[in-house]
Amino acid sequence: MEQVNNVKKVRVEKMLSKSELARLAGISPLTLDRIEKGMACRLATKRKILLALGFKVGQKQQVFKL
Repeated sequence: MEQVNNVKKVRVEKMLSKSELARLAGISPLTLDRIEKGMACRLATKRKILLALGFKVGQKQQVFKL
């Protein structure tokens, strides 16, 4: 199931490479690549990405659309 998100847009705006963001979030670059392409992921993974990008969990709508 494909999910719309702004992970790549925000990552590029913050001038982070995929590998840098993956390292900060504690996930694999392959997982990050899949998420940026719209594949589903766990809520815990979304939380890790949000925190690594400098967002609070309450700001999830700015990165992950529902």
